[in-house]
Amino acid sequence: MQKQNLVMIGNGMAGVRTIEEILDRNPDKYNITIIGDEPYPNYNRIMLSNILQNKMTQSEIVLNDETWYAGNQITLHTNEKALLIDRQAKIITTTKRNISYDRLILATGSRAFILPIPGADLEGVLGFRTIDDTEKMIEISQKYERATVIGGGLLGLEAARGLLDQGMDVTVVHLADWLMETQLDAKAGELLKADLEAQGMKFLMQKATSKILGKSRVTGLAFKDGSQIETDLVVMAIGIKPEIELAQHANLPTGRGIVVDDFMTTADPDIFAVGECAEHNGIAYGLVAPLYEQGKVLADHLCDIETLGYQGSKMFTQLKVSGCDLFSAGSIKENAEVKGVTIFNSIDNKYKKIFVKDGKLVGVVLYGDTTEGNRLYNVLKKEEAIDDFTLVSLLHKAGESEATNIAEMPDDESVCGCNGVCKGDIVSAITEKGLTTIGEVTAHTKAGGSCGKCKPIIGEILEHTLGDDFVNAAPAGICGCTDLSRDQLIIQIRAKSLQNAKEVRHVLGFRNPEGCSKCRPALNYYLNMVWPHDHQDEPESRYVNERLHANIQNDGTYSVIPRMYAGKTDPQQLIKIAKVAEKYDIPLLKLTGGQRIGLYGVKKEDLPKIWEELDMRSGFAYGKTLRTVKSCVGAKFCRFGTQDSLALGEALERRFEFVDTPHKFKMGVSACPRSCVESGVKDYGIIGVENGFQIYIGGNGGTEIKEAQLLTTVATEQEVLDICSAYVQYYRETGVYMERTAPWLERMGFEHVRDIILDPAEQAQLKASLDEALEGRDDPWKQVLQDEEKQKLYHVERV
Repeated sequence: MQKQNLVMIGNGMAGVRTIEEILDRNPDKYNITIIGDEPYPNYNRIMLSNILQNKMTQSEIVLNDETWYAGNQITLHTNEKALLIDRQAKIITTTKRNISYDRLILATGSRAFILPIPGADLEGVLGFRTIDDTEKMIEISQKYERATVIGGGLLGLEAARGLLDQGMDVTVVHLADWLMETQLDAKAGELLKADLEAQGMKFLMQKATSKILGKSRVTGLAFKDGSQIETDLVVMAIGIKPEIELAQHANLPTGRGIVVDDFMTTADPDIFAVGECAEHNGIAYGLVAPLYEQGKVLADHLCDIETLGYQGSKMFTQLKVSGCDLFSAGSIKENAEVKGVTIFNSIDNKYKKIFVKDGKLVGVVLYGDTTEGNRLYNVLKKEEAIDDFTLVSLLHKAGESEATNIAEMPDDESVCGCNGVCKGDIVSAITEKGLTTIGEVTAHTKAGGSCGKCKPIIGEILEHTLGDDFVNAAPAGICGCTDLSRDQLIIQIRAKSLQNAKEVRHVLGFRNPEGCSKCRPALNYYLNMVWPHDHQDEPESRYVNERLHANIQNDGTYSVIPRMYAGKTDPQQLIKIAKVAEKYDIPLLKLTGGQRIGLYGVKKEDLPKIWEELDMRSGFAYGKTLRTVKSCVGAKFCRFGTQDSLALGEALERRFEFVDTPHKFKMGVSACPRSCVESGVKDYGIIGVENGFQIYIGGNGGTEIKEAQLLTTVATEQEVLDICSAYVQYYRETGVYMERTAPWLERMGFEHVRDIILDPAEQAQLKASLDEALEGRDDPWKQVLQDEEKQKLYHVERV
C-alpha cells in the first residue's frame, strides 16, 4: 500500500511530539516532511531559561537531533518558512520550494506578544521565545548593565532571573497588583516577590508602559503615570500570540487560534492543528502538558485508532527559578461557589491553599514547599470527592510525611504532568526494558523530559521498583545534575560556607535546581558531615524509608525493626513486642539476619502508635548509618569463646548508634576464630583470639560478596573502639554517598587507609572529629526518654 504524504509546518515541541506518537503507533503509515523556520532541530523551549541562567547549554536542550530525523526517514527543512497553503491543489509554498501533501498538520506555535507602543521596534527590545532571543540577551548582557522585563508572569520572572545570572541590574515591570496573578493568589504572589527581591530583583508594580525611549536603540521606558526609568535592554514577556496567518490566508476558521474539533481537525478534513496555534472550545493553551495531550489524540486519529478525542486540560504551573518553589493548578479564584482553605507557616515561609467546589478540589497554590503538588494535582485531575480528606492538619510527626509515597501511589497516578506519564507506565518500562537510570526512563517514556520537576519522583520509582539494583546500577557519587565530583563539592561547600542543599544547587549551578533522587540525599549527607551542628537535616531529601523510619514492603505495608544492642534482649522487651504484635494484628514476626526481631506487615497509620507502645529505639534498618552489630554469646556462655563479645558488641553499637555514613554500615563481633557471626564479611569485623582482638575492615555481603581484610590485632576493647572511630570517620569524610566500604577501600587503597587510621596522630584527630559530630546527640535521646511527651516523638523523629 502506497504511503500518504504527511507534512507538518512547525518543528516545535507539540508538533514533533505528535510525530513521535505517530511513529510509535504505525511507523510505516506516512512519508513525513517537517518544515521549520528556525535553523535548529527540535528543542525544549521550556529550558531556554536554563540556558539564560547558566544551567544548561544549547546542545543540552535539543530533544531530537538530525540523526533522529534521518533514522525515522523524516525529511526536515530547517530555516525555511511556509508562505502559502493551496488547499485545492494540496500544495505548500515555502521560501525555497513547493511541497505536496495528502494530510497537513499545522504546528506553527506562537510568537512573543510585543506591546504596540512607540519604540517597540528599537534595537534592544526583544521577546523571549527562541534560541536566537536567548543568545541575543546573553550577548547584550555582556555589553550593557541595565535590563527591564515587562511582565511578571512565569516567563518574565524566569527571564529576569537569567539576566540577573548574566550580571545585569534587573527591574520587572508588572501591571497587576501581584506577580503571576493568573497562577497565584495575593499571598503567594507577595511571598514570591519578597524572595526574588532578596535575590536582587527589582519591581515596579501596577505600572503600564506607554513608550519605549531611545533613538536607534532603547535607553529607557516611560509609564502612563508620567514616571520613567533608564534601561539598556527591554524583554517583552507579557504573553504569546498564536501564529495563525497561514490558516487565515487558507480561509480556515480562526479565533485566537486555529479552530479545531475534538480530533484536532480544522474545517478542512485533511488539515489539522496542534499546540499553541490551535484553539479548542475557545481555548488556546500555552503550556506543554495540554499540547502533548492534543498530540496523542491527533496521533490516534491519524493512525485510525479509536479515540474519545481531546476533552480539554487541567493545567498546572511550576517556576524554574532557584530558591522559589511554587506550584499552581486549576482554578484559584474564590467566589460564592468556590471556597479556599489556607495554611501559612511563617516560620519556614511555607504557604498552602486549596480551592474546593461541590466537595471536590478545583485549585491548588503551594509556595515554599511543593512536595504535595503532584498528589494534589492528581486528586484535582481525577475530580475525586474529598470528603474523606483532612482539610487542615498541623504538627505532623516526622515520618508522617506529606511527600509522595511511591509504594502507595496507584499505577494510574500521574507522575509527569507535562508528558502525561503515570506511575504504571514508568514501572512497566523499568521492568520490561531493564531500565536502571532516570535518563533511561526519560528516553523510553518521556517522563522528566520537559520541565524536569518530576525527576526526583522518577528516581524514587526506580528505587522502589529495583531495590538495591537501583543503587548498584548507578555509579556511586553525585548525579547528572552537576559535573562536580564529590571532592569538588565538599571543597566548594567548605570554601563558600554553603549551609543548605538549595544554596549548593544554586551557587554551584546545578542543571536541575530541584535536584534529583541521587543528589538530594547525597547533598544532605555531605552537608551533615561538613557542618554537623550548623546544618539542619532535610528529611524531605532522605529516601522514603528513612523519612518513615520503617522499610516499605512489596505490598505497601512496612516492617518495624527495634534496636536490640548486639542482638541482646530481655523478657520485658519480648513482652512489649508480643503485645504490640497481637494488638495491631501484625501478620509476621521474624528473627532478622542482624539478630533482631522484625515486625512485618505494619500499616502506615499504625507506625507512630507502635513505636510509642514498644518504647524501644529504632534499629535504623533502613538507614545510611550503623545498621547492626551482630554478636555471638561470647566467653561468658560459650566454651569456645575467648572474649566477651556481647559486651564489646553492645559498646560498639551504643558508640556509633547515631552516626550517618555514606552507606549502610554493619559490624560483627565473634568471640573466637570460629566466627559464628561472619565477622569476615562485615564493614568492621572483630574476631576474639587468646591475646586480644583481630580487626577486619571492608567486608560486604549482598549480591557481590567482598571478604574483609585483616587490619591489625589489638589487646584491648578500647583499642577496638578507637580504631573503629577513626575508620568510621575517615569513611565519612572521604566516602562517596551510596558507596559501601568495600569499593571505598578499593578506591582509596587498603594500605593508605591502614596507614591513616593506625597512625596515632591521625587516629586521634579523626576520633576528635567524630566526637565533635556526635556531640549533643546522646543527651537529646536521654532527654526524650525522660520526657513523656517527647517520648512519643522519639520513635518517629530522628535527632
